[in-house]
Amino acid sequence: MTDRPDVPVSLVAAGTGTSARYTARLHTSLDSVKPLWLRLEANGLCTGHQAFAWVEGIARRLMPKSADLLVVEVNDAATGAPAMLLPLMRRRALGHHVIEWLSCGVCDYSAPLLADATPWTQQSAAAAWAAVRAVLPPADRIHVAGIPQRIHGVANPLALLSASRDSIQIASGLAMDGEPETLIKRICKSSFAKNFHKHCRRFEQMGKLDLVEARTPDMVEKQFATLLELRLNRFRELGRFDLLTQAPVVAFYRDAALQGLSDGSVRLFGLRVGEAYLAVIYVLIMKDTLHALLLGIDQDAVANTPPGLTTIGKLMMWARARGLNYFDLSVGGQGYKRHIGASSAVLAELCEAMTLRGRGATAYIKLRGKTELFVRSRPGLFKAVQGVMRRLRRLKN
Repeated sequence: MTDRPDVPVSLVAAGTGTSARYTARLHTSLDSVKPLWLRLEANGLCTGHQAFAWVEGIARRLMPKSADLLVVEVNDAATGAPAMLLPLMRRRALGHHVIEWLSCGVCDYSAPLLADATPWTQQSAAAAWAAVRAVLPPADRIHVAGIPQRIHGVANPLALLSASRDSIQIASGLAMDGEPETLIKRICKSSFAKNFHKHCRRFEQMGKLDLVEARTPDMVEKQFATLLELRLNRFRELGRFDLLTQAPVVAFYRDAALQGLSDGSVRLFGLRVGEAYLAVIYVLIMKDTLHALLLGIDQDAVANTPPGLTTIGKLMMWARARGLNYFDLSVGGQGYKRHIGASSAVLAELCEAMTLRGRGATAYIKLRGKTELFVRSRPGLFKAVQGVMRRLRRLKN
């Protein structure tokens, strides 16, 4: 069902032997779904990447002009109660149409907003997805990447679908509990805890060491500019690609940080000695979780003393002191996450083809994924490929 009230509702059963039935309504503007979205965000299960303000910024600043916004509302057919919301979009891609998550590169996770903690099964997830499919516009394929297995402890219905498969992406994080003063020693690896305190002492030899939160527009502007400078300098040195080289993405993150001053959902922190910034980190906060998104560091501030890890340790203590119980280190298998002691989980991926063009594109995506997995599984080959890509990017810069 679209935003028009005269269009029939989709009603789909999960199949023989199940009573789960759902209706779906397609919203093509955020205005029509905003009240329900904010209600599910406040009372249901939602990651920081699906906060209304965050997604609204994506739709306004990053979604291609030719793309179609598709927000699907799924309801229980018997009671009419909302079950979940899925923010999607349809765009042109190399001669065909693809429906994908409304992410545009700035959402780590593709997770629907769930109305409550009611458990999902493979049967109920299939029924809900069938209702979703019934209201989506024509497309050649559906591709949803970055699907977490669970949303605040509840199985993600997208990950339960038979068409979902493990991807090559992993996400890492640490559960936090107890007193913040002893947090690092209790939940992190002993080697990290030892080095963290040693590095803090080394930085303090330069002056007073503080983790400073940006609480005013001027501070947000200053810390964001510092983050941008530190991060781009570092990535240019390493020959790595960063979305922050794109002006619309920069504008999106800056605007989100300024808006986040009103409710604390988006925050910037700087690790500072005196007035000199050693690192700046950009985070999202939703319910009991802190999502670490962007980190810029001055690697040359003190030899053999990483300001990035010190910033993360300080921020973990800050988060725990405010009652947060999970520190999300985002997507990627970087070694420093294992060094801290983070646990990892594989993210799922959903690929469905509806036309011949869609099947061709899906086959290419799966082949590319297998090729990347093959390269990553051979450290020597992976290191050589990384070296080539870095040299090419340096030449381009």
